[in-house]
Amino acid sequence: MNNTVANTTRLLGAGLRAVLVLTLVCGVLYPLAVTGVAQALFHDKANGSEIEDGGRVVGSELIGQRYDLPLKKGQETPAPDLRWFQPRPSNGLGTNSVNTRYKLLLSGATNLAGDSGSMKDKNGRQVCDPQATEGLCAQVKAAKDAVVKDNSTARHPVRPADVPADAVTSSGSGLDPHISPAYADLQAHRVAERNRLDVKDVRKLVDDHTDGRVLGFLGEPRVNVLKLNIALKHLVAAKG
Repeated sequence: MNNTVANTTRLLGAGLRAVLVLTLVCGVLYPLAVTGVAQALFHDKANGSEIEDGGRVVGSELIGQRYDLPLKKGQETPAPDLRWFQPRPSNGLGTNSVNTRYKLLLSGATNLAGDSGSMKDKNGRQVCDPQATEGLCAQVKAAKDAVVKDNSTARHPVRPADVPADAVTSSGSGLDPHISPAYADLQAHRVAERNRLDVKDVRKLVDDHTDGRVLGFLGEPRVNVLKLNIALKHLVAAKG
């Protein structure tokens, strides 16, 4: 009996010591070490890749933002503010409606199939139905029509064939902070006209803020919309 109690006590003591040691190592020392290394070697990335302007944080390199006009009475969604470069569509995003103390975005994309709203042509190929009112094809067509309308100017009309894919489709997360150089160039004439700038100056901004492929071969060239719009703001202020 005494041996059993002694063994049990010894095992409980060993288990308690193991819990305390592992809690200290895994719950305190290891997180502190990882955090310290991250702050020392990757300070910017460890803190969310924040972007500052005028001494304050205005966003993150990793999360897209919208540039819209204030919501007017009777509108379901606000109209885009066409003075600024616009990001990719954010289809699939919702807002937090449960805990209203925090205005959160729900990341996600549409779950519509690629052939949603399509039809077969005379050759048996799947093509978008021009009469579709629902489905992915209808969304893409509406987005393309809006891009053509918003970005056409008197001196530079935009054709539907000029609209790149990222201008009418959302990313997998719906939070992509980048657009393609082609989409940025497409918006240059409209941005220049709305801000009374020379198109050459606006296109230079796009070129200066175009990032190449990672390691020279991974991914595609891209433009961070937030960084581009911050540069645009400073250009407009400098031109007065």
